[in-house]
Amino acid sequence: MTMQLPDYVNTALRRLEEAGFAAYVVGGCVRDAVMGRTPGDYDVTTAALPEQTAAVFAGERLIETGMRHGTVTVLPDGHPLEITTFRVDGAYSDARHPDAVTFTPSLTEDLARRDFTVNAMAWSPRTGLVDPFGGAADIEARTIRCVGDPAARFREDALRILRCVRFASVLGFTIDPATAAAAREQREALSRISAERVAEELRKLVCGPDMRRVVLTETDILGAVIPEILPMRGFDQRNKHHVYDVLEHCAAACEAVPAEPVLRLAALLHDVGKPPCFFTDADGVGHFYGHAERGAEMTDAILRRLRFDNASRERITALVRRHDMRIEPTEQAVLRALRRFGAEFFFQLLEIKRADTLAHAPGPKLTERMERYAALQALARDAIAREACFSLRDLAVDGNDLIAAGYAPGPALGAALDALLDAVTDGAVPNEKAALLGYLREHQI
Repeated sequence: MTMQLPDYVNTALRRLEEAGFAAYVVGGCVRDAVMGRTPGDYDVTTAALPEQTAAVFAGERLIETGMRHGTVTVLPDGHPLEITTFRVDGAYSDARHPDAVTFTPSLTEDLARRDFTVNAMAWSPRTGLVDPFGGAADIEARTIRCVGDPAARFREDALRILRCVRFASVLGFTIDPATAAAAREQREALSRISAERVAEELRKLVCGPDMRRVVLTETDILGAVIPEILPMRGFDQRNKHHVYDVLEHCAAACEAVPAEPVLRLAALLHDVGKPPCFFTDADGVGHFYGHAERGAEMTDAILRRLRFDNASRERITALVRRHDMRIEPTEQAVLRALRRFGAEFFFQLLEIKRADTLAHAPGPKLTERMERYAALQALARDAIAREACFSLRDLAVDGNDLIAAGYAPGPALGAALDALLDAVTDGAVPNEKAALLGYLREHQI
């Protein structure tokens, strides 16, 4: 195998080698290259001690804050490149970070401390691929396998449990049985990992092309960080319009939306409120009245607990709350929805509705809903293309015009603008300055 490295990486390897230190690119960039992908970034590992690395790159801009753990960040031509000394990790008392590290002259010992075989490969122009733990073979077999004892790897760093299922989702690999068993056995250790790191892994996991399979096969692991999904597994909806249990339905919907974290998480959680709202009627048919609002409350609590940023949390929660909202495919209804939610939310909501419907049982009802969503999308796009008025900024009058017409600044002025926007949206008056001011006088608003 050969790698085409960027000039700044090649230069860094050459400078270390010329100074007498073995140096390799390592980890994810090598994995990507073995898979035939173009790496997004590069890390270097070397026999040079941190002080020696700093000396080799004297004159370059350096970030030396990680030197205690062996890492010097070099910024050749503005490209940050982490260069880390071969090392062996000490004990992990916090289930996340080594208490101390010991530097070693052995590349193999350094690779042995890494999480999965696919990430425990190194490469240099001088030696080619170094793969002591069979990472290339596991890539060929499409398998995620821990380096060494999986139980020990997960005890050292519990975040590796989520990384394991994230890699399975993103790469489309299966998890080696021994690795999967150890991950499930130790999943409760995820409670020791910071919410922010958990959230970041979840964002990546749900955007993976194989997320549906992973969500359904590794529910116990995901349930350790989102316990609200556990009651969804195996929950029979007892309704002819559904062919899946609640979790299967949500996973199918999640797969059907674009791979964007907000949409994927909203789709995965859109029916999280169903189990607590479930009841059957006299005929034994299942119903979930109020599940959208209950689900929104649960989603908000989940995302607060995982410390999602406010904008994402509010948008995901709103999509869950509105996913069952019916919008009629008429120009007036679409303009009102655009006014109420804005164009971005409107189109995101349509994505969730489409995905939700596609995860239902096939039949006439599914077809009718998909046709309605297509009509809603067409109406909205047409309204935007012709610059229809559905927000206050689109009105042909503003607050200054109303003040000139005799309104005093304050709530009454805002209410008058809202009334005009309603009238334009409903087609009661054209969006023209004279007509709008005349409408105010005529209706004594």
